[in-house]
Amino acid sequence: MLPPQLSTLFLLALPSAVRAVFQDEVGHIDYHYELLGLPQRETTFFHRPRRDDKASLLYTLSDVGVLGAVNPSNGAIMWRQKLNGSTTNCGGFTRAGEDESWIASALGQSVHAWDAVTGRNKFWMDFAGEVKDLEIMELTESERKDLLALSDEDGTTVLRRLNGNDGSVVWEFREATKDIPLQASTNVGKVFVISLHGTAAAYNLKVSVLDTLTGKRLDELVIGTKGEVHSADDVMFVGANSASPIVAWTDDTRQKLRVNVLGTKSRQEFSLPTGTVSVEIHAPHLVQSDPHFLVHSRTATGNRADVYHVDPKTNTITKAYDLPLLSGPGAFSTTSNGANVYFTRITDDEIILLSSESHGVLSRWPLNTGSSPASAVHGVSEVVKKTGADTSYAVRTAAVTNTDDWVLVRNGAIAWARPEGMTGAVAATFAEIPESEDLVKSLEQEAHSNPLEAYIHRVNRHLNDLQYLPAYLNSIPSRLMSSVLGTEVSSKTGKLTRDGFGFHKLVILATRRGMLYGLDAGNSGKVLWGRRTVNLPQGSNWNVTGIQVHESTGQVTVLGSNGDYAVVKPDTGNVVDVAAPGPGRVTESTALVDTESGQRLISFGPDGEIGELPSNWTPKQTVVVRGSGEELKGVVFTANGTTSRGSTSWTFSLPQDQRVVSIATRPSHDPIASIGRVLGDRTVKYKYLNPNIIVVVAADDNASAFTAYLLDTVSGQVLSASKYEGVDTGKPIECAVAENWFVCTFFGQYTLRDNLAQSLKGYQVAISDLYESDEANDRGPLGDSDQYSSLDPIDTPTGVALPSVVTQTYILNTPLSALQVTQTRQGITSRHVLAYLPESHGIASIPRMFLEPRRPVGRDPTPAEMEEGLMRYHPNIEIDPKSIITHERDVIGVEKIITSPTIVESTSLVFAYGIDVFGTRVAPSFLFDILGKGFNKVTLVGTVVAITGGVLVLRPMVRKKQINALWTAPM
Repeated sequence: MLPPQLSTLFLLALPSAVRAVFQDEVGHIDYHYELLGLPQRETTFFHRPRRDDKASLLYTLSDVGVLGAVNPSNGAIMWRQKLNGSTTNCGGFTRAGEDESWIASALGQSVHAWDAVTGRNKFWMDFAGEVKDLEIMELTESERKDLLALSDEDGTTVLRRLNGNDGSVVWEFREATKDIPLQASTNVGKVFVISLHGTAAAYNLKVSVLDTLTGKRLDELVIGTKGEVHSADDVMFVGANSASPIVAWTDDTRQKLRVNVLGTKSRQEFSLPTGTVSVEIHAPHLVQSDPHFLVHSRTATGNRADVYHVDPKTNTITKAYDLPLLSGPGAFSTTSNGANVYFTRITDDEIILLSSESHGVLSRWPLNTGSSPASAVHGVSEVVKKTGADTSYAVRTAAVTNTDDWVLVRNGAIAWARPEGMTGAVAATFAEIPESEDLVKSLEQEAHSNPLEAYIHRVNRHLNDLQYLPAYLNSIPSRLMSSVLGTEVSSKTGKLTRDGFGFHKLVILATRRGMLYGLDAGNSGKVLWGRRTVNLPQGSNWNVTGIQVHESTGQVTVLGSNGDYAVVKPDTGNVVDVAAPGPGRVTESTALVDTESGQRLISFGPDGEIGELPSNWTPKQTVVVRGSGEELKGVVFTANGTTSRGSTSWTFSLPQDQRVVSIATRPSHDPIASIGRVLGDRTVKYKYLNPNIIVVVAADDNASAFTAYLLDTVSGQVLSASKYEGVDTGKPIECAVAENWFVCTFFGQYTLRDNLAQSLKGYQVAISDLYESDEANDRGPLGDSDQYSSLDPIDTPTGVALPSVVTQTYILNTPLSALQVTQTRQGITSRHVLAYLPESHGIASIPRMFLEPRRPVGRDPTPAEMEEGLMRYHPNIEIDPKSIITHERDVIGVEKIITSPTIVESTSLVFAYGIDVFGTRVAPSFLFDILGKGFNKVTLVGTVVAITGGVLVLRPMVRKKQINALWTAPM
C-alpha cells in the first residue's frame, strides 16, 4: 500500500494527465487565425531579404502595431513582432535599404532593426520623444546604410543619424522651437528636415538643410505663405532618397496642389479635378530612379491620376501625361527597377501597368475577384520584366480592399486572401444556428391556437415532413460509417445544421473598423461572411457597447456608443436593420435585462441616464450603471401604463482618491450544481449563492493600493472589501466572478513568510471563496429560510447577512489578462479559470482546485483534507505547459475571452479575440459523457460483430447438443 503522501501526489498528477495535449485533437477541435492587421500604405513593401536571392518577401507594419513578413507565394506569415504602442490607429514607420538583409521600424519612442529573414532584433533604441519619421540613407561616406530618426521631444525637434550596424548615434541635430516636425528627407548630398512653421491652423513649411557628415545646419528655407497649411494632414508627401526629392501639400478645399523641390525656395501649383476629396502622391524612393511622381486624385464617384517629371538640372516640374477618370475608388502603386519607374493601376475590373515615361499601357489583365467583389483601397506592387524575345511583364500586387481583406493579385488572378480585418476586434458572442423560419412560424401558430387545431396542424406538418424521409434513410449509412470511423459528415445541401453535441455554433465578431464577421465554430472557424455595417470617418473607431443574440428571432443586435446599431442574421450576415452614428446621441453602456418579452439589450446615456421604455421592456432586476464621477447607481424600473421609467434605488460612492478600474459580474449562464461543499469529514460548508453580486475594483494611485468591493446589486450593500497594498496601479487589474468565488490578478509587492524582511514585486492572483458561515453544517443567520430579501435585514442578528470570506494570494511566474471562467450546461463539471499570457502568447486553463484558498498554510494536509483534494499551500504557482490550450501556437494580442456551454455537460466552447482569433473546446473534467476522437470504434464494432457471429454459429450446435442429451438421458 502506498504511503498517504505518495497517494496524494498520485491523485494530484491525474488532472495533469487529463489535461495533456492529444496530438490528434490539434487542428481538429481548435482553430487559429494568425493575423497581422490591416497593412498601412506607407509601411508596406516588397523587399529581397538577401542580395543574391531573386525572391522577395512582403513586409508590413499594420494598424494594430504588428510588424511582419509574408510569403507572397501563399500568404503564409514568415515571422511577426508585436511592437510597443497602441493597438488602434498605430501609425509608425517601416523602411528597407536596397539590397540590405535588415529592415528598420519605428513606433512610439522606439527604433528597431530586424533581420529580414528571421525577424530577430538587430538593435533597439529608445528616445525621449515620439518618432515622427524614419528614413534610410542609401548613400553615405561609408559602405553601410544609416538611419535618420526624427523625434519631437517636448517641443524640441531632434534628428539623429543612427549607425546601421548597431544603432549608435553618429550625429544629432537639435532645434528648440515651436515648430512641428513632420518628416526627414535626403538626396545625394544633403539632409532635409521639414516642419510646420507658424501658429495653429496658419502654418507654412520650413526646411532645414543639414550636412550629411556632421548634421550641422547649412541653410534654412521657408516655403509658401503663412496660412497655406492648416494641419499636418495637408502635407501629403515628402520624398526621400531621390535625385530631386519633393514636398507636396494642398489646402482644405483640395483645389490646388503645391509642390516644392527640396533645397529650393520656389514652388509650383497644379490644379486638381473639381470635387477632389483626397489626394495621394506616388513616387520612387531610390536615388538611381527617374524623379517622376504620380498624383492620384479621388472624387466622390471616381478617381484619376496625373504624372509629373522633375528636371534635376533646373528643378522645374512638368506634367508628362494624365490618366482618365474612372468610376470607383481605385488605387495606384509605384515600383522601381534601376532608373525605370512603373505605375500599377488597380480598378474594379482590371490591373493596368504603365511606365512613368509615357501614357502607353505596357500590359493589362482583367481582374477576377470571384463571387465576392471588392474595391482596392491601396496596394504595393512588384514588377518583373521578362527577358529574351518575350518582353512582357509580370505583376503581383498586394492590396487592401474596402472589405478589410488583404489580397495578392498575380497578373489579374487572386492568389490568396487574408482576413486581416478581424484584427482590432472589440466584441464577440456565440450564437446558435437558426432553425428553419417555416418551422418557427409553424410552432408559433400551434402555440397560439386551441388544442384541437394545434393537433391537426402538427399531424399535417409531420405528414408533410415525410417527403424528407428518403433522404434521411439514404444518409444513415454514411452517418453510421462516420460514427465508426470518427470522421465528419459534410452537409450535401450546404446549409448550416446543428449537431447533437452542441459543438456546432456560430461566432459573431465585431471590429473597431465597423465590420461584422460570422465564423463557423463547428467547422474550424471558417469565415462565413463579413459585412461593413457602419461607415466611420477616417481615424475614428467603432465603440461597441453591447452585443446580444435573440434566440427566438435568430438575430444579432450590436449597439454602438453614438446611438448606432445593427441587426443582422447570424448565419448569412444579411442586415435586418441598421442606424448610422448620429450627433448628440451618446451611449455610455448597455445592460442585458430580463423583461416580459424576453431578454433585452437596453442602452444608457451619460451618467447612467435613460429615457422611457415600453412597458413590455421593463427590466425585472435592478440595473447597475455608472453615475457621475466615481460612483455606481442601482436603477429600478416601474411600469406606468404603456411606458416605464427608472429611479435610483441606491448609490455607491468611492472614497476620495479612488477610481474604478474594472467591474466583474457573474456570467449570464452560471448554473449551480451543488449548494454546498462536502468536506473530508463529511460535513458541509454551504456556499453563499447570491445571484446579485458584482466585484468593483477601485484603485488608489497615491497609496499604490486597490480595494475589491463585493456589492449586492439589489440593495447596494457592501458585502465585503479586500484591500491590497503595494500594487502598481498603472498595470491592469482584472477580476472574474463565478458561482460563490471571485479571482483577481495584479502586479504588486509581497513578502514571503519565511523572510519577512525582504519585500519583492511580482504578478499575483488572489482568490476569495464565499460561504454562508465560518462553520461547517451551519447555514448562518438565514438558517433554513425559504425566502430572503436583500432589502430587509434579518432579526437575529440585526442587519444584513454577510458572507464568510476565505481569501488566499498566490505568486505567478507570468502576468495574466482577459480572465474568464469555463461554462457548462448544468454546472456539474469543475470550473477552470481561462487567462491570456501576454508574455508567452498563449491561453492557459488553470484548474479551480489549484487556486483553492483553503489550502493549509505552514503544515501538511490532514487525512480528511487530503481526501477532499487539498494540498499544502505554496505561495508560487507555475503555469503547467500542459494547461496551455493554445498548444505551440503563437496567439498575440488577445483582449478578451468568451465561453459558451454545449449540450454535453463535459465540454465548454472557448473563443478569444483581439489581434489574433482563436477558438477551441475544453473539457475541465475530461470527456465523461462523450467518446473521444481516439476511441477505437472499429475494434468495438468488430468485437460486437464477432461475438454476434459466434453466437449465430454456435447456437444451432448447442441446441442440437441439448436435444441429443435429452434423448440419451436415462428414463
